[in-house]
Amino acid sequence: MNTTEGLKREIGLWGLTSNIVNVVIGSGIFVLPAIVSERLGAAGILAYLFCGFLIIVIMLCFAEVGSKVTVTGGAYAYIEAAFGKYFGFLTTNIFVFGSSLMAASAVANALANTVSYFIPLFSNPLPRAAFLITIFSLLALVNVIGVKKGITVVKVTTIAKLTPLLLLVVLGSTKVVTANLLWQGIPDVSDLGKISLILFFAFQGAEGSLSISGEVKAPGKTVPRSIFLSFAIILLFYIAIQLVAQGILGDSFPNFKDAPLAEVAKRVMGPFGVTLMIAGAAISMIGYLSSDSMNMPRVLFRSAKDRVIPVKQLANVHHKFATPYVSIIFYASLCCFFSIIGEFRQLAIFASSSALLIYLGVALAVIKFRLVKNADSSAFRIPGGYTIPIISIITILWFLSNLTAKEITGLGIFVGLLSILFLILSLLNINDRSEKNG
Repeated sequence: MNTTEGLKREIGLWGLTSNIVNVVIGSGIFVLPAIVSERLGAAGILAYLFCGFLIIVIMLCFAEVGSKVTVTGGAYAYIEAAFGKYFGFLTTNIFVFGSSLMAASAVANALANTVSYFIPLFSNPLPRAAFLITIFSLLALVNVIGVKKGITVVKVTTIAKLTPLLLLVVLGSTKVVTANLLWQGIPDVSDLGKISLILFFAFQGAEGSLSISGEVKAPGKTVPRSIFLSFAIILLFYIAIQLVAQGILGDSFPNFKDAPLAEVAKRVMGPFGVTLMIAGAAISMIGYLSSDSMNMPRVLFRSAKDRVIPVKQLANVHHKFATPYVSIIFYASLCCFFSIIGEFRQLAIFASSSALLIYLGVALAVIKFRLVKNADSSAFRIPGGYTIPIISIITILWFLSNLTAKEITGLGIFVGLLSILFLILSLLNINDRSEKNG
């Protein structure tokens, strides 16, 4: 079935769930457990439970707004519908250029580094560039051919990335030393807060996955169900991995910060385990890129269609495949370019703080829609009145308060520049309309 946007609703519950899981469970899970253990030890499980609760609270806001605003664009469409074009413009640019583009470029670089472990040739600049061009070209091609093909790739890579982790948990559970899981005391609140701030970033990404809402079957039901199901899977995986790794490595856990799960796999399965985990990390990165290459072009497409981005070609839909092919090719090209010229590791916190701003906008949108929109009986509604969105807002502001003065300044400058750009574009549009009317 084609939507009013010219797209097809072909994504069901498991397709959207796979998309969310694929993005959220990224390469970070292969290194984060050691960072958690270093500060909290066996009590690190508390950080996972705390972050799990917080992200579910925020995703409840996404579920409610996502069941009401069912067009393509995800968080951008939600915020633009609630607060207008200025905030839609900020969301699009913060989302695409402040967060996703840089993150995807960094992941692509990490993928090239991982593949070079097996094929040293890719350590050289030219073969490395050729590898990255090939990856993004294939991802663009698959997504241009059709969202059904794109979501199939996402499903396959999701299963492929979870299989080695599941194998590690199942086999590793037989070698867990119970003494390594005993708490040495209740962790300090400040330590829990600092580690949770770092770990919280491992739960992000679902906002990008919801950008394909315009191609989801029965979005009023599918979106909230997919959010709940995906985060139940994610939280179970994270907790199981942390417990098994802590139970096997014990006090030596922090000594393997670069590849803690590879060390666990080595102790459980020998040298084969190391290869399996490295391959799993590579598949995980490909999975992230496959979802990102499908999700983010939809944000560009929707914002161009709404004329928030003044490049109307980005709103073009392929006459045969019914996909936003110009946005797909454009985004893949940008990712490829930036992945070749740099790693952008220094922008990691900046990208994460950008995501938090988007979360804040969606939580505020829940309140705005309840105040001004007529109730939709088919839409999902968070129980408890305004409690959940208010808790989400307080939580997000608390996380943002942990940024350094330099990071806050950088974020402020970025938003300020975008605001100036929006003003200039608005003035140009006003002048264009005046000339046509004159």
